[in-house]
Amino acid sequence: MNKEIIVVNNVSKSYGGVHANVDITMQVERGSITGIIGPNGCGKTTLFNSIVGYHPIDNGSIKFDGQEISQLRVGEIARLGMLRTFQQTRIYPKMDCVDNMQISISHRPDSKSSIFASRRGEIRERAEHLLEFVGLYSKRNLISGDLSFGQQKLLELAMALMNEPKALLLDEPTAGINPTLINGLIDRLRRANEELGITLCVIEHNMRVIMNLASHIYCLSNGHMLADGKPTELQSDQRVIDAYLGGH
Repeated sequence: MNKEIIVVNNVSKSYGGVHANVDITMQVERGSITGIIGPNGCGKTTLFNSIVGYHPIDNGSIKFDGQEISQLRVGEIARLGMLRTFQQTRIYPKMDCVDNMQISISHRPDSKSSIFASRRGEIRERAEHLLEFVGLYSKRNLISGDLSFGQQKLLELAMALMNEPKALLLDEPTAGINPTLINGLIDRLRRANEELGITLCVIEHNMRVIMNLASHIYCLSNGHMLADGKPTELQSDQRVIDAYLGGH
């Protein structure tokens, strides 16, 4: 089993004349929490979209769990065990939380959820267990569109966990969340990593959050990989400091 679960090697992606990613190379260690930072428009979300198959890359290689995935579609990559969440939540706002959970199940052949697909009671039990895990058990029968934005992000996390991913890519998980809920969300992410064994790769603007959450951080600037290292190393890296000061 490879030590790295995600390996990106010399990946480039352009839109028209805009070079969104240029020769990006990075590795995400299995079982880790890895961060991606950088000023707005530096190519972070484009990189996520490339990794999970939302668009083809121009050149380079992307491997997940030892398998080349750069030519695969989103659904195929999801079935291998890699999912992502979005800056804006993607829930079913007119359905209650439990129904959101049940409809989110993928058809990965090795997932417990698909094995139990004919046993609705067990799927509901798993859904309620994960809603409890993220702190939404008391809201399980509420219409999801009536939840606060922070609670909707927790629901989206639980929906992803329903599919038992090996790796989960989170795009700005704390964006737009009431500061009082941020610590609770971070605690759930840590527990998903430690207790459920899920590798996390996190794009995050909140420096306090990512410096405390990730063990290794990559910094992008203008589509290029600027620096990477431990949080303490990046905090004192003048290139990173300059990129942020120049980006605001």
